Amino acid sequence: QVQLVESGGGSVQAGGSLRLSCAASGSTYSSYCMGWFRQAPGKEREGVAVRYTGGGSAYYTDSVKGRFTISQDNAKNTLYLQMNTLKPEDTAMYYCAARAGRCLGALTLRASFPYWGQGTQVTVSS
Repeated sequence: QVQLVESGGGSVQAGGSLRLSCAASGSTYSSYCMGWFRQAPGKEREGVAVRYTGGGSAYYTDSVKGRFTISQDNAKNTLYLQMNTLKPEDTAMYYCAARAGRCLGALTLRASFPYWGQGTQVTVSS
């Protein structure tokens, strides 16, 4: 079992920045695919960024490439999402998620993630 708790959401103006945090506890943190998904009102939940906690490349959805960075602090069992140059279309509830194993194809396979946090709201105004 893995427990995930997000924090760091808020309201910002377009062009601003936020950093989301996801504190993980429970099972072995070092061998999971962990990532961030988001869901805007009336839309499906979509993958934003994922990375394997054991190291290796991160994967991003096209709309956030060059603006968002996913990272981790293994000592703190915490995953981060640094979001820069935010746009109104980034407004959504952001969720942290985890699944065992690597991240191949993970961005489009949200159903493969059994562990989810409660979400943190990000609102970007124009």
